[in-house]
Amino acid sequence: MSTISSWQNFQQHYLDLPELGMSIDTSLMVPPDELPQALDKLFRNAFQQMRELEEGSLANPDENRMVGHYWLRNSELAPSAEIQKVICDTLEKILQFAKQIQQNIIQPQQADSFRNVLLLGIGGSALGPQFVQNALASEADQMQFYFLDNTDPDGIDQVMASIGKELNMTLTLVISKSGGTKETRNAMLEVRHVYESSGLDFSKHTVAVTGEGSQLDQLAENENWLRRFPMWDWVGGRTSVLSAVGLLPAALQGLDIEEILNGAKIMDGLTRRKDVSKNPAAMLAWMWHHAGAGQGEKAMVMLPYKDRLLLFSRYLQQLVMESLGKEKDFAGKTVHQGLTVYGNKGSTDQHAFVQQLREGPADFFVTFIEVLRDRKNASIEVEPGITSGDFLQGFLLGTREALFQNGRSSLTITLEEINPKSLGALIALFERAVGLYATLIGINAYHQPGVEAGKRAAEDVIELSLKIQSHLKSNPAQQFSASSLAEILEESAKISTVFKLLEHLAANGRLQKFSGSDPFSACYQENC
Repeated sequence: MSTISSWQNFQQHYLDLPELGMSIDTSLMVPPDELPQALDKLFRNAFQQMRELEEGSLANPDENRMVGHYWLRNSELAPSAEIQKVICDTLEKILQFAKQIQQNIIQPQQADSFRNVLLLGIGGSALGPQFVQNALASEADQMQFYFLDNTDPDGIDQVMASIGKELNMTLTLVISKSGGTKETRNAMLEVRHVYESSGLDFSKHTVAVTGEGSQLDQLAENENWLRRFPMWDWVGGRTSVLSAVGLLPAALQGLDIEEILNGAKIMDGLTRRKDVSKNPAAMLAWMWHHAGAGQGEKAMVMLPYKDRLLLFSRYLQQLVMESLGKEKDFAGKTVHQGLTVYGNKGSTDQHAFVQQLREGPADFFVTFIEVLRDRKNASIEVEPGITSGDFLQGFLLGTREALFQNGRSSLTITLEEINPKSLGALIALFERAVGLYATLIGINAYHQPGVEAGKRAAEDVIELSLKIQSHLKSNPAQQFSASSLAEILEESAKISTVFKLLEHLAANGRLQKFSGSDPFSACYQENC
């Protein structure tokens, strides 16, 4: 491609969004000059479906639910006055509560003020808040944040040890839409134990964010926790970051949550444009379709060149993969759709995998995120005329070019700076792109039967563990191998699972293990 044609191609596939200090460059995705007619028809349908969603259509027929996370940043779009009111009221309550915490109007049991926030959640109830907190952290933050987003006992111990003697100054947020998520419940029980062992009343330090009437909601009401904030059935976990799930911790941090919402609102407006070349979310959806032939044939490698965006790829993994990873399409046909997302940050992690990206399988495209503003203050020169930020941009542009020279495509999203407005816009951009792309490929982005299947399988394993322990307790003097125990319990099809459960119980001192000639002949019995 000549220099002139290259520049023309860049201009043609460059979308400037001055309202948000953002631009999108898709020139290195090598898209066709014009939107194919077949895709144009699909996009018209996608725009119509997006409009119907915003008007309150049932997008999740499995659960008879609307999809209304777009209303969170523009309550006027909500289909009823009741929903409009509850959105506005909740936002006001969040702002008021955060102010009362920061001004020491609400105080902990044995301290003058709350200095820390401990957030308990998993999936969308933790990924979004973590991402926002990390992206917008500054020396002006009102509170120190800690997160428990797993049911790993050692991980729980590490976090609680980090809090240490400041537990009496720690506000705990328990976030679970269903109110029954096992990982979050386990973390809550573990944390409650630490509070009570320290002579503190857990309820005087704790806030619930959950569905109205859920098990967690009832517990918080009965125990008179500090506050209860709602999660609604029309907001999915992976799109909940601009609900109380993400706005409450952000407000406690001291962030301008109204500006985050404003950025998302502006982006939503831009993504309603009917011209795909002028619609940022549609452009992304088109590029995803173009790169993967509408079948997710290529993964998306997310490379933000900004430390503040380290967690963005993790956040996007759930948003994109849980939404688009589907076995069936709308017609019930088996399609096995999806879009794999992985990545970290540049330039740190390009040292780990750019070698393969350039010379290995061409089974991906890259999304670079560039941030023009290096830091708040002026930078020193690390070489004559060159700053550290110049090197960072050099690595981004150089890597982009090196990949393209070897037939690897990429797109680049450029932000003038990271601030509440641009972050809200970035969140909304990908939410809208996921929704549009799902319609293009004919799948439902708003249900997740695979997640529920995984939860049921985990519950089956827990039930089997209880059966094993019960049998051993009933026969305290007897030793059993994994195979003999599986046969007795009529679980012969799950011998390997029985073996793994026995090994775990023994490793934690809950059973006695007697080694055999090989790992599979070992025997186990109840502790004497």
